[in-house]
Amino acid sequence: MKVKQIHPLFAGEASGIDLSKPLAADDVEAINEAMNEYAVLVFRDQPLTQTQQVELAKSFGPLDFGFKRLKKAPDRMEHAELADISNVADAGGTVGRNDRKIVSNIANQLWHSDSSFQKPAARYSMLAAVRVPGSGGDTEYADLRSAYDALPEETKREIEGLQAEHYALHSRFLLGDTEYDEEQRNMLPPVLWPLVRTHAGSGRKHLFIGVHTRAIEGWTIAEGRMLLMDLLEHATQREFVYKHKWRPNDLVIWDNRCTLHRGRRFDLNQPRELRRATTLDVDHADQAAA
Repeated sequence: MKVKQIHPLFAGEASGIDLSKPLAADDVEAINEAMNEYAVLVFRDQPLTQTQQVELAKSFGPLDFGFKRLKKAPDRMEHAELADISNVADAGGTVGRNDRKIVSNIANQLWHSDSSFQKPAARYSMLAAVRVPGSGGDTEYADLRSAYDALPEETKREIEGLQAEHYALHSRFLLGDTEYDEEQRNMLPPVLWPLVRTHAGSGRKHLFIGVHTRAIEGWTIAEGRMLLMDLLEHATQREFVYKHKWRPNDLVIWDNRCTLHRGRRFDLNQPRELRRATTLDVDHADQAAA
């Protein structure tokens, strides 16, 4: 496998490996090493079946169901481990504007880290493109390691040791999506994560924030949310962001521990069909701040 860096700070385009075939141990090790360095890997021309995508993800650990546990709607995917990141209707075509899928599409346009609202959280996400719109619908990634490095020393001292509360439905409530019963609201209770963590693979400190964070432990709601918004604004400046323009059969792997991502707006009348498999960060479920 070869990797060409595609952003000054992180992100690489990988080649020389066929992800549709079972990965040898050396391949898994090479991808893990590249992920530790680049945090985002782009693989072009990888036409994977749903089963092949699931098997690829399983090569890197147990799989995550995340927010999918809260949904009661029928699923287009052949495997429960796959998330349907699309506006495609079960019978073909696109869903209507009032469909719950549209809420999911819009929620994905907020800066987030997959499954940060649970323990263990997510490690790698693997998103495969099936169909993409004529324009828009890109995905942006922010490097939380470089963002931490660029913080003023005073801010680093202030946030060291702080804990942030992450809650699965916080982002949905922001968008007016409140139709969840008591069981669903409690199915994924809030969890605390250090605001500053150390990335296990690279040894670099990074922020651990995003739209799932709603409070700072020990702070008032107002003060905590202002700090979280300030840190998110800092971390998502253009210099820390790689924008991926999708082509059919692209597969992008990113490390949720040290990146944020968001989808970009697109014409909801055009089909945008992607599917995601995500692994759990089982080795670092209770990682403390360094």
